[in-house]
Amino acid sequence: MKIAIASDHAGYRYKEIIKAHLNSKGYQVEDFGAHSEEPVDYPLFIRPAAEAVARGDCDKGIILGG
Repeated sequence: MKIAIASDHAGYRYKEIIKAHLNSKGYQVEDFGAHSEEPVDYPLFIRPAAEAVARGDCDKGIILGG
């Protein structure tokens, strides 16, 4: 199963924890960002993750924001 994951800067730390857990359980995870705690506009990362799920490129999606 391939899981899309994305967050804004406020959700970055939680995203990294969840991503590591999913990887340890054998899931394939595609990380759409954010890639740091620098302030960002969340649609830049959230929309591509949602579109990947809608297209069927990823089976599920996890979105985090703060």
